Amino acid sequence: MTAQLCAHADEAVAGVEDGSTVLVGGFGMAGMPVDLIDALIRQGAKDLTVVSNNAGNGDTGLAALLAKGRVRKVICSFPRQADSYVFDDLYQAGRIELEVVPQGSLAERIRAAGAGIGAFYCPTGVGTLLADGKETRVIEGRTYVLEYPIRGDVALIGAHRSDHMGNLVYRKTARNFGPVMATAASTVIAQVREIVETGRIDPETVVTPSIYVDRVVQEATA
Repeated sequence: MTAQLCAHADEAVAGVEDGSTVLVGGFGMAGMPVDLIDALIRQGAKDLTVVSNNAGNGDTGLAALLAKGRVRKVICSFPRQADSYVFDDLYQAGRIELEVVPQGSLAERIRAAGAGIGAFYCPTGVGTLLADGKETRVIEGRTYVLEYPIRGDVALIGAHRSDHMGNLVYRKTARNFGPVMATAASTVIAQVREIVETGRIDPETVVTPSIYVDRVVQEATA
């Protein structure tokens, strides 16, 4: 399997449809595919459901997408931070929906989608508002809540390096949600620091194999 190498980010996000569920990698700004998000803003897709660790930082990246009014719903773990004022304003005005998911549960729900798991029981959130309306089950004396997979139409992820096939290597904390998101979306688009010839990456260091990756673009340089 060989990924499509795109000349620029606008080519990489072409075809993203209105109403899509978009998985966006990143932990804060670490691993955030800002070039792809900016291109998605230019592309114009709207009524999106965005799944990410948080709801944007400052006024760049994911926050910029929210500010353009393109996002209908955010599914995340940390919607409010010191610099999440774009999301705060939208939410207080009733202009965006929010589903809060504990971080471990978020990662596992995405991983479950990629692994073909129909649902799973998890103890996190039991007895809180996060479990309201969800099925629960007592297993060996402990209560668990039933959680369902989160699948994406598109995943936008950031990686450190790709070869011409689309095998991805990440760098330190920028790895975060990228690997699981790459397994859980119909179309996976990766923004990378550099693209090297196939064979230049030690197979032992590949985290996301090319079979999961559809498009790769090298990030713009300042």
